[in-house]
Amino acid sequence: MGEEKSVQPSIDKDGSTAELSDIRADAPPDAPPTSRGALKWLWCSLAVVIADQLTKIAALLWIDPLAPKALAPMLNLVLAYNPGAAFSILSTAGGWQRGLFIGLALAVSALVVRWLYTMPRNQRLMSCALSLLLGGAIGNMIDRIHLGAVIDFIDVHVAGRHWPAFNVADSAICIGVVLLMICTLRPNSDSED
Repeated sequence: MGEEKSVQPSIDKDGSTAELSDIRADAPPDAPPTSRGALKWLWCSLAVVIADQLTKIAALLWIDPLAPKALAPMLNLVLAYNPGAAFSILSTAGGWQRGLFIGLALAVSALVVRWLYTMPRNQRLMSCALSLLLGGAIGNMIDRIHLGAVIDFIDVHVAGRHWPAFNVADSAICIGVVLLMICTLRPNSDSED
């Protein structure tokens, strides 16, 4: 396949218009990426999904639901199923929330893919944040489709107080949200000079 070219009119010294070919590879850094640039960030999302699913399979194989495994003084491995959203929101809603969360994940995923595709090339931090959100949303959506609940297995606790159990997808979503906040609060944090 050949390189993408876009034709732009330009004005010559004598005032006449001419066509100027702009090869996408020579586009300025703030130009929208080609599909190849967007794919780079989709690979990051895919890596999150794969890591999430492999760790959940390992948790199902190696963790006894009735016997948490202590890894460190403040870290256990537990096997938990969360039919709700973050922090078990709507976990006792009776089952209708499964379709809601799957629909939301699909809609958000479609929006994030579109956003990634149109993201300027110099917005790497924002692209990374979006790809982490996408990977996390898809990882948890896979669980909801197959099991009706999300598999959580990481238990962090301090002085007898336990943080709600979470997984790799949840971690990617949280990191993505923090990066988005950084990008929003410091809009020039990504630009190259």
